[in-house]
Amino acid sequence: MSRAATRSTELEPIDRLEEKVKALVGMIGRLKAEQARSNEENVRLSRELEAARARLTDSEEGLAEVSALRMERETIRGRVSDMLQQLEGLSL
Repeated sequence: MSRAATRSTELEPIDRLEEKVKALVGMIGRLKAEQARSNEENVRLSRELEAARARLTDSEEGLAEVSALRMERETIRGRVSDMLQQLEGLSL
């Protein structure tokens, strides 16, 4: 074998290694970009979750207020009914 052929044969493993390293570097770049996108998505979803929790809290507060107003209405209705009965009893 000639010296050039031997040298070429010796460099083949290094060439393959270089290709694999370049492929790995490319893969790492893609994974970093994917991780950055995932982090952005997580931040966006966290904000949406906090907004949903705030809306839920507001809804629960609204439901509690509605319940309290209904109870108050029933109390007033009972008192008005009692007053009407008393007025009927007066026979004016």
